[in-house]
Amino acid sequence: MLLLLIEIANYLLGIFQTVITVWFVLSLLIAFNVVNMHNQYVAAIWRALEAIMDPLLQPIRRAIPRTPPIDFSPMVLIIVIQILQLFIIPYLARLVE
Repeated sequence: MLLLLIEIANYLLGIFQTVITVWFVLSLLIAFNVVNMHNQYVAAIWRALEAIMDPLLQPIRRAIPRTPPIDFSPMVLIIVIQILQLFIIPYLARLVE
């Protein structure tokens, strides 16, 4: 049962990593005026992704220096997720077995 929970957590981390990547690409497209924020669909997607991402990225943004055109905090979060998926979750799975 516990192994199933660990596998679900690993799967959810993978989905969350995809959401971070989509948010990062969309933020670049908006920053360089490739995507128009006056489009209601783009604005709705952006607001939804911002609502998900901002609470997680704010602590990282406070810890690392700001670089105005590009926000590196999503990359830091992806690295943390990768560390969890590559080292912590397999270690927990071996402990449970």
